[in-house]
Amino acid sequence: MSSEPTLTPAEFQKMVDDFFSVQCRYQAAIREIQTKLENLDDEFQMKHRRNPIHHMQSRMKTIRSMMEKLERKHLQQSITSAVDNLTDIAGIRVICSYLQDVYTVADLLTSQDDVHVVKVRDYIKSPKSNGYRSLHLVVEVPVYLSEGRLAVPVEVQIRTIAMDFWATLEHSLRYKAQDQVPQSISDELQQTAADIAALDERMQGIHDEVELLSSLPREEE
Repeated sequence: MSSEPTLTPAEFQKMVDDFFSVQCRYQAAIREIQTKLENLDDEFQMKHRRNPIHHMQSRMKTIRSMMEKLERKHLQQSITSAVDNLTDIAGIRVICSYLQDVYTVADLLTSQDDVHVVKVRDYIKSPKSNGYRSLHLVVEVPVYLSEGRLAVPVEVQIRTIAMDFWATLEHSLRYKAQDQVPQSISDELQQTAADIAALDERMQGIHDEVELLSSLPREEE
């Protein structure tokens, strides 16, 4: 874990004040993305009689988390530096029921003309070395405040329920072990991630088959 930033009390207080001065723009951006996703989910439900989004969670990085990330990147540790260099200060996690829903939600969101895609990292098609799977998007959305129109980045992570289950428990296990995880456990976690990915594929196949059957005309009794 990174050491705490070496700041005087006065410097830290200024950092807190600076953070509060920009916090509203990131909160507004989160609300903007959430509203878009909720509207898309409602429309999808009306057209297809089901919701692609199971639930959503949002978060903002703490000052400490931002400073630690800037330190790892060998960048100046300040709120201004964080705003200029970090694209994941604001984040939304979207949990979907089925694998295809992940890409459907991503396509629906990014096709809106006021959503600008900054970066895409597909850890589903190319998982991380530890087995982690998720689709990561960094998008910019316009936020209108007293200072005018601002383009604010938000990191959107989209994954299935099964992927989220694995990622949550894997993070908890590594945190408890303070990153001292034996290779045997790392191998087991990788295999479990692969098993969960296979389960997602099977559930998608079952869903597609049920959808096909429901679209066929019913025989009259």
